Amino acid sequence: MEASVTGVYSFDHEHGVPAKELGHLLGGKGAGLAEMTSALGLSVPPGFTISVPVCHEYLDTGWPSELDAAVAGHIERLGNALGRHLGETNDPLLVAVRSGAPVSMPGMLDTVLNLGLNDDTVGGLARVSGDEMFAWDSYRRFLTMFATTVMGVSGDALSEAPDLGSVDRMKEHVRALKGKIADIAGRPVPHDPSEQLRQAIEAVFRSWGSDRAKAYRRHESIDESMGTGCNIQAMVFGNRGTDSGTGVVFTRDPSTGEAVPFGDYLPCAQGEDVVAGTSRTEPLEFLAAHQPAAYADLLTTLRRLEHHYRDLCDVEFTVENGKLWLLQTRFGKRSAVAAVRIAVEMADDPDIALTPAEVLGRVSDAVRARARAEVTAAAFEPHDGTELLATGLGASPGLVSGRVVLTAEDAMCADDDVILVRTSTSPEDVAGMSASVGILTTKGGLVSHAAVVARGWGVPAVVGAEMLTISGDVVRADNGPSITAGDVITIDGASGCVWIGEVTSRADVTENAVAERLPHLLRIDAWAEHREESTV
Repeated sequence: MEASVTGVYSFDHEHGVPAKELGHLLGGKGAGLAEMTSALGLSVPPGFTISVPVCHEYLDTGWPSELDAAVAGHIERLGNALGRHLGETNDPLLVAVRSGAPVSMPGMLDTVLNLGLNDDTVGGLARVSGDEMFAWDSYRRFLTMFATTVMGVSGDALSEAPDLGSVDRMKEHVRALKGKIADIAGRPVPHDPSEQLRQAIEAVFRSWGSDRAKAYRRHESIDESMGTGCNIQAMVFGNRGTDSGTGVVFTRDPSTGEAVPFGDYLPCAQGEDVVAGTSRTEPLEFLAAHQPAAYADLLTTLRRLEHHYRDLCDVEFTVENGKLWLLQTRFGKRSAVAAVRIAVEMADDPDIALTPAEVLGRVSDAVRARARAEVTAAAFEPHDGTELLATGLGASPGLVSGRVVLTAEDAMCADDDVILVRTSTSPEDVAGMSASVGILTTKGGLVSHAAVVARGWGVPAVVGAEMLTISGDVVRADNGPSITAGDVITIDGASGCVWIGEVTSRADVTENAVAERLPHLLRIDAWAEHREESTV
């Protein structure tokens, strides 16, 4: 193992302590990648982490003088290990550049994929893969992501990709895309992969100070001085054909706590396609049916991760030509109901065996109170004449009513209860999401940006209500009903139902009924009472 230079560490670097304990140094993502590589020996694409202190130095005084040489040395070692090198035209090394703060900030910081592509290396990728469309689609994705992430170009200003059935049309689109980016930004996307890499690293560090990241930190009371790590990792491709894809999965259901894998999979795609919430994802059963070997590997891996971390894990993965690769693991955000159930069932699991003290440390009085409220909210009966507007995916439990707003800005300006209704949410919507009592999206799956953020915050959310269409100030359902901005709706983040008007939960839900629906609460209450008695 090579010695660290200037706070840059390979995933397999020997730190002398478990990597999972080094989130303050490597960031959460870097610590997870290093732990999966060194302690668990999982299939993780190799790479290295630029540590959090380097981010501090960059933000305080600019690019560190020794960082160029350190990054170049790690890139050379990565290329030697893989037999591919950055900028090589025959079989180029391509890398992903991802942020990773010490605490989870889903979607708030920046990422660039397929870095290393240019007009020369795209031909090499086409030759080695035997698939021109895949190579040029990857180039399109890189140009778009680099422009929006690094160069500050608005995604709305860039045209959509053409019909993917024609390589010639894709090449034409890429040429036009390059010209449009140069016109808007006043400079082209760099041709030199080394320059691409430096600019992407700087963009990751700068993203710590973005408005969306600041808004998220305010909501979560995260220390503004914390900073982020930056992970540079060899690319694996979920868009490399029908036996490839990408997904996000939780080791257990983060809404209910049920001990079953929970997530979304998107064939022939890259990771950003899943979390953006703009694509129609497939359930994990799709992976089981089409790639059974990769699915079996995934189930085994999820169990190992949960045993190792002794908690719910949130895992990002890619399948490339049938092989499973792990790209991230972290503690999964969960609803209050799920937190209660997961903690108790992990206490009963002999392979995990949480102690009562550990359970109480994870499930505070406030979490238990929120769990009771979530169960109570689910026990309702719509009034006669209540009109169902749509049904989507229940992404974050809870029953709330509010006035419809269609932009994050309107949500931030509201002084009453509002429900943010969007086609999909992005990190730019975070301030508006934090000001809303509920979130409704017409696209996206259960691990989309809207779902993950809402679940972590305990905000009721329904996603993927695809029968709804937003046009101007009107939200119209395929079956006829419509609402406009300012109308009141009710969403149920457990069932996925959306009603026109206000629907209230039953007032006669007793503690016995709550205990019947979530008996795990009684056990935690008993442990809490015993602890209080023992301290008297």
